[in-house]
Amino acid sequence: QARLAESGGGLVQAGASLRLSCEASDLTFTSYTMGWFRQTSGGERHFVAAINWDADLTNYSESVTGRFTISRDNDKNTVNLQMNSLKPDDTAVYYCAACPICSIRAGVNEYTFWGPGTQVTVSP
Repeated sequence: QARLAESGGGLVQAGASLRLSCEASDLTFTSYTMGWFRQTSGGERHFVAAINWDADLTNYSESVTGRFTISRDNDKNTVNLQMNSLKPDDTAVYYCAACPICSIRAGVNEYTFWGPGTQVTVSP
């Protein structure tokens, strides 16, 4: 069974940066588009960013474009999310997910495997 494990969340002030990482195991990493999603308490899970298998295509939600950068290292089976200029509205649990041979515009329901999530809290 594939496993995804996020790390790097925390509490920061507005304007700060955080880097989230996700390590994948027990899956053929290059067969998957990787994505980041976020969910607030009681809310739906929303798309943040996605990257295709060889990292030549990326997609971002409008709310993070220009501030967040997704990247992957296929040698280490990791996907990262560099988050700059953080805002209180970015506060959420962030999830890493894997989507088999999917478009970078795939919807949340197309992602097969999910990590447990990591909390990001941005104070004013």
